[in-house]
Amino acid sequence: MKRLTARQLAQHIHAELVGSETIEISSVGTLERATADQISFLANPKLRHLLADCQAGVMLLKPSDREQWQGTALVVEDPYVAFAKIAQLLDSTPAPAHGIHASAQIDPTATLGKDVHIGAYTVVSAGAVLGDGVQLGAHCFIGEQAKIGAHSRILAQATVHHRVEIGQRCIIHSSAVLGADGFGFANEAGRWLKIPQVGTVIIGDDCDIGAQTCIDRGAIENTVIGNNVIIDNLCQIAHNVRIGDHTAIAGCTTVAGSATIGRYCIIGGAAVINGHIDICDGAQVSGMAMLMKPVTEKGVYTSGIPATNNAEWRKNTARLRKIEQLYQRVKELEQQMQDLTEIPLSDGKQE
Repeated sequence: MKRLTARQLAQHIHAELVGSETIEISSVGTLERATADQISFLANPKLRHLLADCQAGVMLLKPSDREQWQGTALVVEDPYVAFAKIAQLLDSTPAPAHGIHASAQIDPTATLGKDVHIGAYTVVSAGAVLGDGVQLGAHCFIGEQAKIGAHSRILAQATVHHRVEIGQRCIIHSSAVLGADGFGFANEAGRWLKIPQVGTVIIGDDCDIGAQTCIDRGAIENTVIGNNVIIDNLCQIAHNVRIGDHTAIAGCTTVAGSATIGRYCIIGGAAVINGHIDICDGAQVSGMAMLMKPVTEKGVYTSGIPATNNAEWRKNTARLRKIEQLYQRVKELEQQMQDLTEIPLSDGKQE
């Protein structure tokens, strides 16, 4: 297990060090359960009361909170970002593979960069290109002419179909499928005819694609995922979708074909985005929301109905069923009011 001193950690994140320079830290911990060889952080002022009993060896704090902690501290403007950088530095997650396993099947025409690691029973197909430092976990499939950028990691059982391109430093989690056919069919007299999906998937640098997420290949042109896009587990990204740089998509979201999502968007869990619509840069979509029309202005968009107790839900549902009837009654009342204002007075003037 890696152990680093408070001074080394401070240098790594350019923090102000208050207290012991030599105290050693081996991992990260929560405010409630951190131990003396762990580092924790305070980013939410509502949790400030937990500092009094916290046992962490080092604490990440904002300048405004430095007086609230008596132990060793690293003072930074954003403790959460600093925590993320230190967590990366102390990460003990095992590598997907070490060396090239004897059971791996690598086509002679595939190109492997320097320091590539390939796990057991993984298949690397003809013409595939693996950049320097690529790691492939066990039972992965890399299709013909696929390209994986330097230092990307493809975890166990992930599938990268033919001609898919993955940028540098990406992480593709277990059982993700990149480049399966898009849902393209034509109907002839009630019978479905498959349309070959001849595009591919292009993924930028520094992306993180969650477990069992599917990103379909384009029908004619490509499905394109920008740089530093993060997509959670169990998401469906359909053919010809385009997602801009730095966008985040939470679990179980479905994006229908040919939708375009801008840069720096945040999409909540289980959202549904209609096909052939555009979402502008910086939009935020709440969990369970359903977007059926384009979003042209930056803001927060919500349509999901929060849970309530059953009695209230039943009452509201019964009222909702009458909304058309109530709408028509309001229209009638508005017409009656308009008619009354048009009745002439005895002197010929209107009210």
